Amino acid sequence: MGNKLYVGGLPYSVTEGRLEEVFAAHGTVQSAKVISDKFTGQSRGFGFVEMGSSDEAQKAIAALNGTQLDGRTLVVNEAKPMENRGGGGGGGGGGRGGNRGGGRDRW
Repeated sequence: MGNKLYVGGLPYSVTEGRLEEVFAAHGTVQSAKVISDKFTGQSRGFGFVEMGSSDEAQKAIAALNGTQLDGRTLVVNEAKPMENRGGGGGGGGGGRGGNRGGGRDRW
């Protein structure tokens, strides 16, 4: 068991400070991160909390999973390692190829 937790069902108004405050009652919080949309900056309703030890992480899961925070039910469990999503993009197909027939480019 690791000490990094996934926290789902967060109210959109919750800040990282508030998230840390909620989990600090159950042990040492190493970090608290609310995930936000990269375009709008709005919370996406979930985050991650890293506790001081796996023991503290277990206690936080037992105490907080299924509880209410500002009217929303929290889902708290061990965070899974991030998957490799391929990435890298697909190589684009080169440039326009130059001017083949004399004259001007059509583009």
